[in-house]
Amino acid sequence: MLVQPYLFFDGRCEEAISFYRDALGAEIEMLMRYKESPEPPPPGMVPPGSDDKIMHASLRIGETRVMASDGLCAGQPEFRGLSLSVTVENEQDAERVFAALADGGQIQMPLGRTFFSPRFGMVADRFGVSWMVVVAA
Repeated sequence: MLVQPYLFFDGRCEEAISFYRDALGAEIEMLMRYKESPEPPPPGMVPPGSDDKIMHASLRIGETRVMASDGLCAGQPEFRGLSLSVTVENEQDAERVFAALADGGQIQMPLGRTFFSPRFGMVADRFGVSWMVVVAA
């Protein structure tokens, strides 16, 4: 069994991919726009003018595959009840990754020492995706 995150950016997927490429070194493995689909979406599923929006993308972030889409292209994305956890090798990487994800976002718990890690922090990025950054102990 394999569980992979699939994030719906509600019309901001291309912006998110660019952000994660810069912030986390994400690599695009696959990207398909609605206009490239072998079958058109059902009528009313996406708003008119969404042909260039992303129907499906697959990103490689470190050892993990994260999938993404513009979904219904209806406006502001909402991510509730979940957090993606990034484990890095050292404190310098934690500082760099945390700062990159916090750019335009909101710090939920500042990066600092905990009983389980020399550096741990929580941040919601500019899209509202919650991240936990932790140094492997």
